[in-house]
Amino acid sequence: MENLLYVRMRHRVEVRPNQKVKMKDIAKIVGPESQVAELGDTDLLTVTNEDKNIIIVDMIQMIKKIREQNPDVEIQTVGPAQTIVEVIFEKKKVSWTMFIVVWLLLFIGAAITIMNFHVDVSMQTVHQNLFKIITGREDSKPLLIQIPYSIGLGLGMMVFFNHFFRKRFNEEPSPLEVEMFNYQQDLDRYVTMNENKESIRRLDDR
Repeated sequence: MENLLYVRMRHRVEVRPNQKVKMKDIAKIVGPESQVAELGDTDLLTVTNEDKNIIIVDMIQMIKKIREQNPDVEIQTVGPAQTIVEVIFEKKKVSWTMFIVVWLLLFIGAAITIMNFHVDVSMQTVHQNLFKIITGREDSKPLLIQIPYSIGLGLGMMVFFNHFFRKRFNEEPSPLEVEMFNYQQDLDRYVTMNENKESIRRLDDR
């Protein structure tokens, strides 16, 4: 048991260009403290410009590196077999002009979508009929119904997406966050399954 190590690869880690990535950054290692400390501080790779923005580290590569340090160690692997190393480059600053243009496009697009939906379901006629049922009078523009409905529509969207600007109403993820998570999972699965086609440099070549 003195030479037994448990190794669990992390799913995804973020690094910077030219950063030296250590084994403890890629995997969680459990075992004798002296061995874990030595292995954890061992350099696994150095990020270069040739790596672009994605590097795949395989469990086999981790085992090979550990064996180089200690040939007699027994390794038990747990969890995922690969780690996605994402290289984070310095983000370009977004100009206010571009921000306003994108905001206007999204605002106008969302407004047109809502209006087209209301036309398709004859929402104005529904409001007119509701107004007549409630008041007994006919009105081509029943603002008594339309104004609360418009306010409720906006509040409902905020509750649905669980955000008011940066403030969250509760800890539950919003539908948009769930969809983004599913998209990221599919993207990660695609990258790991097609790593050779994506011309990702392997550690064996270093």
